[in-house]
Amino acid sequence: MQLKLPYGTSYVTAEAPVGYMAEYLRPRDQRAARDPAALVRDAVYNPLGNASPPRAGQSVAIAINDKTRPVPHEHLLPPALQGMRHAGVRDEDVLFIIATGIHPRMRPSEYGAILPSQILETYRVVCHDAYDEANLAYLGETAQGTPVHINRDYMAADYRIVIGNIEPHQFQGFSGGVKSAAIGLAGAETINHNHAMMRHENARLGEFEKNPARQDVEEIGRLVGINFAVNALLNSEKRIVRVFAGDPAAVMRAGIPQARALYEVTVDGPFDLMIASPGGHPKDINIYQVQKGLAQAAAVTKSGGALILCAACPEGSGSRDYEHWMLNPPMRSHEAVIKRFEREGFRVGRHKAFQISRDAARIHTMLVSELEDDFARALLLHPQPDLQTAVSRSLELLPRDARIGVMPAANATMAVFLQ
Repeated sequence: MQLKLPYGTSYVTAEAPVGYMAEYLRPRDQRAARDPAALVRDAVYNPLGNASPPRAGQSVAIAINDKTRPVPHEHLLPPALQGMRHAGVRDEDVLFIIATGIHPRMRPSEYGAILPSQILETYRVVCHDAYDEANLAYLGETAQGTPVHINRDYMAADYRIVIGNIEPHQFQGFSGGVKSAAIGLAGAETINHNHAMMRHENARLGEFEKNPARQDVEEIGRLVGINFAVNALLNSEKRIVRVFAGDPAAVMRAGIPQARALYEVTVDGPFDLMIASPGGHPKDINIYQVQKGLAQAAAVTKSGGALILCAACPEGSGSRDYEHWMLNPPMRSHEAVIKRFEREGFRVGRHKAFQISRDAARIHTMLVSELEDDFARALLLHPQPDLQTAVSRSLELLPRDARIGVMPAANATMAVFLQ
């Protein structure tokens, strides 16, 4: 049986040894929209909830995701921009802000990777910096005590829009809605306080209403005052299948059931060996993003089992803080990572080390990537030369009747056990 998983912009393959079968876990097959532009246009012109379009004379700020998210801006943005023009909003009054959160800032030369050239030629585009305190506006605290610092340019606009996808999120429950601005355009202190809630029992994949981290995000969104959201659901080929637009809360109410129906799969028990890919580019652009797929694959892998993560990681770790924390002093074991993190307290960036070690401490984890072997080892990830070798080495550690699972789109797969 051939095993095939996305890897960067291509695939990696291997053969399962004779006598072994593999069970694929992935989002349901759903045909992409034949005319995505028409789908987006219909959603934008028939908004959900109590949402009114911007008026002539108003300034508009649009939060868009960075290069780590496969958001189809080329389809989502034109109808929204056309609608604003019809309403009398001038192009020069529209500002795009790339919502990086604490991800590395994008250089202007990279903007073309996420925005069509026509938009770059017509509108002003800037990139958020979570550490630029001079460009952060303080809005108060949430009920959870999160200090809310948000991009000052976004707050200065008369009308605020978010553009993104709705998909599973390992501790926010689901992405989408206000999150692109509430976290993507927040200051580092805001993000740190919110993300520290990830250790709460209800801060988990697929939980929205009872999730303290996600509900904190919702409150941040209300403080910001976000007027309009445009969110897409993507199939496993990263193509649009549904679009929701309007009031952000209404978008989430409508989108979550559809996201669950698309991304949730049931399994009857944990696997001895899980072979996973975050879903290829840009989901495997760096370890910071790859960790999400690791967490979702580990959730259905036996303790003492093995997990092979196939992720190109052309941009390395994706976080200087995470990388520096792991190397200074060098961390020697996952147990040591967990103890040090608990001792020093939660900080965004290095929290990725904790999240990886939390799973890798109980599951033998191997990595097939483009990272230098010594660097991967320093991050306590066991590098493998190729998928075939990783499969053979993993099965040597497991019983002869090992049950194998394959998750080719782990970042977007909600695997849950049958009740």
